[in-house]
Amino acid sequence: MLYNKILEKILLPLGDLLMGTRFIKDLNFWRSVDQLNEKELDVLQSKNLKKIIIYAVSNTKYYQHITLKGENPFSWIQQFPILTKEQLNNKQQLLLTESKKGLTKISSSGSSGVTSSVYMNNKDISSLRAGMIHWWEWSGYKLGMPLVQTGITPNRSILKSIKDFFFKTIYINAFAHSQEQLKNLCDQLNGTKKYYLSGYASSLNVIAEFAIKNKYSIQLKSVISLGDKLFSHYRENITKAFHCNVFDTYGSAEGFLVAAQSDLEYLYILSPQTYIEILDDNNNPVPDGEMGYIVATRLDGFAMPLIRYKIGDLGIMLPKNKYPKNRKYNFPLLQQIVGRETDVVKTKSGKTLVVHSFTGVFEYISEIKQFKIIQKTLEGIIIEYIPSKSFSLETLKKITFELQKYLKDESFKIEYKEVENILTTASGKPQIIESYL
Repeated sequence: MLYNKILEKILLPLGDLLMGTRFIKDLNFWRSVDQLNEKELDVLQSKNLKKIIIYAVSNTKYYQHITLKGENPFSWIQQFPILTKEQLNNKQQLLLTESKKGLTKISSSGSSGVTSSVYMNNKDISSLRAGMIHWWEWSGYKLGMPLVQTGITPNRSILKSIKDFFFKTIYINAFAHSQEQLKNLCDQLNGTKKYYLSGYASSLNVIAEFAIKNKYSIQLKSVISLGDKLFSHYRENITKAFHCNVFDTYGSAEGFLVAAQSDLEYLYILSPQTYIEILDDNNNPVPDGEMGYIVATRLDGFAMPLIRYKIGDLGIMLPKNKYPKNRKYNFPLLQQIVGRETDVVKTKSGKTLVVHSFTGVFEYISEIKQFKIIQKTLEGIIIEYIPSKSFSLETLKKITFELQKYLKDESFKIEYKEVENILTTASGKPQIIESYL
């Protein structure tokens, strides 16, 4: 593909030079990792784990009390405490190895109802972005191929708009899918066979259901799911609507590229980037094939090292004796992400709001510690919330205003209920949307 070569050989290297980034270098590194055998991958993960642990102990106040004995980093890591979302927020300054000045703050979507923030330097971000595109390439995608991407950034910055132009990306606001928006998109895709589609699983399902209901004839190259859990009925709808393979990916906004699908139903763990432990309620390892909490250590994030971070999802590691003999890559395999079902909110006017419609607002509302959406009728929703010390009634007006900017439906009631706590699911995450429809 000529345009892809122009991007990778000329335009993107020039962009890296001008902006002091290393995206192409990192992308080529991740591609080379795909070629390693199992032993080489183990050695690389051990090397990266050793490097991040030594750096964290030497450069953070949070980990400086830990003494490293021997030479085995897999033994070292057992001395580290489990890091929760709450601790990440409360101990943020102690985890930093650099001044916040010059770092980029990145907040999680808050799909658990609890938003967390991390800081990354340019090198951390470059490796993360390149790793994500590397995953997308497992679906057949190459930079510059026509792509439809859903997200919750309605006001694209100049830089992102330029990126969309050069990467031939159609950006779709997934904040609140209206019937008009879905029709315009499906009309554009109808009869074509050149597009890839990437976005939140729940958002992809909404588009697929609309396409099926209205009998569109859409043939996509492939679909890449991210952000929330890809349920089996989502996959069935997406496959039926778009007549292509669906590739699931699993990571988190805190910087973890945990695992992604390629040629198998299982997910390949990107072991040089993330070290995964599956633990029980007492933080002890569970046997492969059994369910436990996913605890992750990022191996290429140095501005704010996250070691043994409890993401909040449940997962199952595939036992080695069940590994397929003929698999494309030699990375370890994750059997399943259990997670929890992400519901949706519907309105009488026909709009559908996914979990990220709400997290896209609440991540900027520091006056709310935690929230939960409850829908009992199409007339409206109740938002349960736990206020912070800076909370005022103006906060609720602000939330309503932001939500109504996209709903454009004054008849849809948004009510609030202050609570002291929000119950969690078995995974340890609160269920952010509870629908009784």
